[in-house]
Amino acid sequence: MKFGRNMDTAPQSRILVVDDDLSIRQLLATKLKMSGFIVTSCGSGEEALKMLAKESFDAIISDLNMPGISGLELLEEAQRQYPRTAFLMATGVGDVSMGVAAMKQGASDYILKPFQMEAVMASLRRAVGMKRMEAELEEYRLRLEEMVEQRTKQLKAALSRIEWTYDETLEALSAALDLRDNETAGHSRRVTLYALEIARRHNFSPDQLKQLERGAYLHDIGKIGISDSILLKPGKLTPEETAVMQTHVRIGYELMNRVAFLHSAAQIVLTHQECYDGSGYPRGLMREEIPLGARIFAVADTLDAMMSERPYRHGRSYAVARAEIQRESGRQFDPHVVAAFLGIPEETWIEIRSEAARKSLERKHQPEEDLPLKELSQSEGGTS
Repeated sequence: MKFGRNMDTAPQSRILVVDDDLSIRQLLATKLKMSGFIVTSCGSGEEALKMLAKESFDAIISDLNMPGISGLELLEEAQRQYPRTAFLMATGVGDVSMGVAAMKQGASDYILKPFQMEAVMASLRRAVGMKRMEAELEEYRLRLEEMVEQRTKQLKAALSRIEWTYDETLEALSAALDLRDNETAGHSRRVTLYALEIARRHNFSPDQLKQLERGAYLHDIGKIGISDSILLKPGKLTPEETAVMQTHVRIGYELMNRVAFLHSAAQIVLTHQECYDGSGYPRGLMREEIPLGARIFAVADTLDAMMSERPYRHGRSYAVARAEIQRESGRQFDPHVVAAFLGIPEETWIEIRSEAARKSLERKHQPEEDLPLKELSQSEGGTS
């Protein structure tokens, strides 16, 4: 954008001349009109304020010493109410110091009596030009702020769409794992909700909750690298098979660590089988060496594993699971995390479990209008 008006040319600028001496007003008005300015004049500060309230002016030329409202008082009021109007103070030779004071108070310039019209015109054009440039800069700044605000909103919307796409992708990956390992179907959703509930008691930030959510949801993603003969084996695993199964944490970590937005979540995947006393795997980490998110996940994972049905056993009650988690405090689990878990009422866990079941059903049973046409026609055809 060009701020390119020449400060030496200000045709059609509107000027208000304020002086209690009629002859001075007439002299200034005549000379200014001859130079192409539009001029209005008045004899007091009170009249000037009334005129300023009715119409706008590009500049005010005011006498310093006037009865009633003085030039300095008029300047103060004009600065407050009409900051885009240039103000020139007219002073006598003996009042130069007052002219300087007026400029410190906000006047664009001061001009000396008796007037030298060339100097008056130069000061006036310079003052009007500067005010116009200030106005243009202010308008440009406001437009720039509006543009930045608009672009910021667009960026936030785009980031939100990206986040949504990320989470949709993660959910699809988890669903694919559930299809392969049907024994633990729905486990990822439940354990994620459990972990988030405990994490809120540790004052996790929104970003920390998001990373925990992603890590918990994909904690077993490494199992896609485990063969079906081991993953789906109905009986007890041999020591060799157990060692292979335990590699799923590193497989999952390596998969997720390649994706920039999953770096933090990948740490939870790598360490979710570590134990507080150092007896876990893959690195035998202890206490605070284990990320807090993974320590929280360990409690949530055990709660869901104990309460869920398995082909080889029935799910345990919440009371039994609670007692087991409390018993393992300081060994398998972080005592602080266990304390937070114990402070959450049973009703909360029941509500979370119901919510997870409802969401799973919603995904499995879409309404007919959402089915592809081929599937819809087949469902309406029935059997003969």
